[in-house]
Amino acid sequence: MFRFEALRPQQDDRLAFLKGFLRQPRDVGSVIPSSRFLERRMVRMAGVAQAQSVVELGPGTGGTTRAILAAMTEAATLLAIELDPAFADHIREIDDRRLIVHQGSAEQLAEVLVAHRLRPPDAILSGIPFSTMPEAVGTRIVEAIRDVLAPGGCFVAYQFRGAVADRARPILGEPEVSAEFLNIPPMRVYRWRKR
Repeated sequence: MFRFEALRPQQDDRLAFLKGFLRQPRDVGSVIPSSRFLERRMVRMAGVAQAQSVVELGPGTGGTTRAILAAMTEAATLLAIELDPAFADHIREIDDRRLIVHQGSAEQLAEVLVAHRLRPPDAILSGIPFSTMPEAVGTRIVEAIRDVLAPGGCFVAYQFRGAVADRARPILGEPEVSAEFLNIPPMRVYRWRKR
């Protein structure tokens, strides 16, 4: 059973998100956090409820992180990788023994999994703005995702623009695409499954 309401962000999460956007707009990509509708769609599409090992790239202030934790089993583990140190500190305030927070780049995904002795993820969820990062960085992130994702695992990403699909298509193939209109702005959600 999902426990979203108990884990919804507080008002200070929204303020922290805005501050993060003002600090590094290219790294945050939006002025407000994702909606609970988008968070729930991401969790469902990634199959988080059945996953034992989950990775979140770019958790921001933790809205999707809380939705993931609400859907995960008690035995599962969530690794959240956040580039922004202030956001990483904010995520560390979430009190859940299943959550591991790593401050650093998603490019080092394989090394971070090894450092924390985590198994290959069954699901990787991403809110990082591929459209504002250098193309080579986005490509390296997608290659890292391909290399670590467990067989049958899902990579799910949401974006306003199609940059994540542009980077991932040559590496992961054609994605499934859906839209979440109950978000500001409306977002496209992409899913790839590793064979």
